[in-house]
Amino acid sequence: MGAEAGLPLLRAGPLALRPTGLLAAAGLLLGLAVAVRAARRDGLDHRPLARAVVLAAGAALVGAHLGHLLAYHPEELADPWALLRLADGLSSMGGLIFGGAALALALRGRGPGLARFADAIALGLAPGWAVARVGCALVHDHPGRRTTFPLAVAYPDGLRHDLGAYEAALLLALSALLLGLRRRGVLPGRLLAVLALGYGLGRFLLDFLRASDLPGADPRWSGLTLAQWVCLPLAAWAVRALRAPRAVW
Repeated sequence: MGAEAGLPLLRAGPLALRPTGLLAAAGLLLGLAVAVRAARRDGLDHRPLARAVVLAAGAALVGAHLGHLLAYHPEELADPWALLRLADGLSSMGGLIFGGAALALALRGRGPGLARFADAIALGLAPGWAVARVGCALVHDHPGRRTTFPLAVAYPDGLRHDLGAYEAALLLALSALLLGLRRRGVLPGRLLAVLALGYGLGRFLLDFLRASDLPGADPRWSGLTLAQWVCLPLAAWAVRALRAPRAVW
């Protein structure tokens, strides 16, 4: 039975709190805590990692908004203040690109660097991102195609796939997979590549379910969404990293 789309804002006195923002912040804190704990268990100084994650989170927010403007609403760039209105729209792929680049740059030349922190980053990123996507699932802001699938959500125009919920489930499954590999000592140093491959392939397939018949639907380039185009090189890099004789970054 489908849930009703459009969960209202949570109110605390005069403040109107969006579930997406609250759960994104909770996901960041969870991911950071898990990554720091994993780094400590690897015998690493967690402080460079914590600083890099905070920097990457800021870069991801800027990149997510910039990606939203460039890919989906370039007309808004006519207003120079649009760049500062971060809450007006975010693109997860823009956040992934900017956040990933900032993380790699922040850890370059700092102690063990990205290569040694990669497993800790993967272990924190997957559940943290999953929690953030739960916020998307609660407000149903990623509608998919019409369907009679049992997990469909009741949008105003009928039952549709909820891509936010599906992605949250994908990331939770990947979190469990990474934790299992970690506990068994399988693929040490390559868990970030496992996450990149699992997410890249999963998101690529899920986006075929994304709505194309609604106002503001994701544009397609040669039949693929922006996320799908980003996932292709992401998955290719992951395959290369997993096939290499040693972990490479």
